[in-house]
Amino acid sequence: MKTAKWILDLAHSDIQFKIRHLLIANVTGHFRLFSGTMYAGKDDFTDANFKLTIDVYSVDTNNEQRDEHLKSADFFNADYYPEMQFVSKAFNHVDGDKYDLKGDLTVKDITKEVTFKVLFGGEARDGFGNMRAGFDISGEINRNDFNIHANDTTEAGGLVLGEEIHLHANIQFIKEED
Repeated sequence: MKTAKWILDLAHSDIQFKIRHLLIANVTGHFRLFSGTMYAGKDDFTDANFKLTIDVYSVDTNNEQRDEHLKSADFFNADYYPEMQFVSKAFNHVDGDKYDLKGDLTVKDITKEVTFKVLFGGEARDGFGNMRAGFDISGEINRNDFNIHANDTTEAGGLVLGEEIHLHANIQFIKEED
């Protein structure tokens, strides 16, 4: 069985996050620049290995002032840690099109093992004859596990930001043909 290389198609993929603000509503953001590869030999992708790299400077919450604050040492410290990375360890079939994706997530200089839920969207050939595969990935991380926090209490002592960051990615890969 031959292992195929797949390249992430940025034009047909997105990575977004949500976090509670003042514990009353979500703030949503995106990372606009990222790249990735997947290697797989099996038709069901259970042997797939994923590697995703996110450009921290590409954070976009639709508010330039907030984006600059997120890039600062208070949060992502982008000048010292310009990239986040996910490297998979296992891609396990659960049921139907559902999978668990386990791997190491590195934010700043902290690496933690995380597990994401995946819905495999399937494979299809595009109008140019390229084979594509789509994955809908979701999960949560605790921002404190990755030292993503500033002075985050209100004058009354309440939290400005929730601790859970909800991550969601729609990822489409293009198979590299021999």
